[in-house]
Amino acid sequence: MLKPLILFSLPRSGSTLLQRILSVHPAVCSAAEPWVLLPLLYALRQDGVYAEYSHRFSSRALHDLLEKLPQGRQDYLEAMAAAGMQLYTRLSDGNARYFLDKTPRYALVADDVIRMFGQGEFIFLWRNPLAVIASMIETWGEGKWNLYIYKVDLFDGLEKLIDTYRENSAKALSVKYETLLQAPQQELVRIVQHLGLEYDTAMLETFSQVVFTGAMGDPTGVRDYRQLSTQPVDKWKATLNNPIRRLWCRRYLRWIGRERLATMGYDHEELLAGLNATGTRWSTLPGDVVRFGIGLVHCLFDIRIIRNKLAGLSDGRRLKSYS
Repeated sequence: MLKPLILFSLPRSGSTLLQRILSVHPAVCSAAEPWVLLPLLYALRQDGVYAEYSHRFSSRALHDLLEKLPQGRQDYLEAMAAAGMQLYTRLSDGNARYFLDKTPRYALVADDVIRMFGQGEFIFLWRNPLAVIASMIETWGEGKWNLYIYKVDLFDGLEKLIDTYRENSAKALSVKYETLLQAPQQELVRIVQHLGLEYDTAMLETFSQVVFTGAMGDPTGVRDYRQLSTQPVDKWKATLNNPIRRLWCRRYLRWIGRERLATMGYDHEELLAGLNATGTRWSTLPGDVVRFGIGLVHCLFDIRIIRNKLAGLSDGRRLKSYS
């Protein structure tokens, strides 16, 4: 019987690499990034969604319906899990034991995903948060400061991931991206044994041939990782190399805290020492100052929503409120 295998992580944490490696195994099927569970679970929330139909009213009506169900919220989660499994089954071949759903924004709903799939398997993939930050800047910002766009991942997402892992550590597997790069075979043996599978040497030999088509996913990972390398482990130091970036990162590490970093498998003092030892590149400083100001405006005024509203000015019928 097909079981869900959910890979939880922040964006830029190596999830595409691990997904491609695991998908080589004949017992594992996958697809780029489904995102399918997010709207199903956000339907339960009053906040976090802006919609033409009034999401708050919709959520209120749904919670009214849940009160009439024998198990309330759990009945809804089980019904949505059944719908999800139907899709996973149709996306898989008959020999698969697992469908691997890798959608980084599932970090925001990790607790409910685990409640949905009580018999599923769950992998929490961690990466040095400083490396995650640097990768976001380089991959999506072309080296320019852009973290204001990903605050939901770096703060809400990480907090939810850590809390959910702590609550479910007995039935979940914790994997460090750095360990996967430094000792790949040993780490993959541990992963497949956790899943009740046998290790397949082809996983490391042919993962570069795995390509998932779709609108979402990480094309940079597919392009850059033809074979495993430890180069990304310290690559972040070349990006977090001006005073403003270091200051922001020190505050971020302080916010995460020693205990939560330890849950992820990292040492606060070690990360801080590595950050303080980075060189200084002054050429990126003026642009960062400007983009910090842009980030404040972006977060205060929800620029993307305003942009959609402005697009409706040419046609009064398209100019509407969202709730």
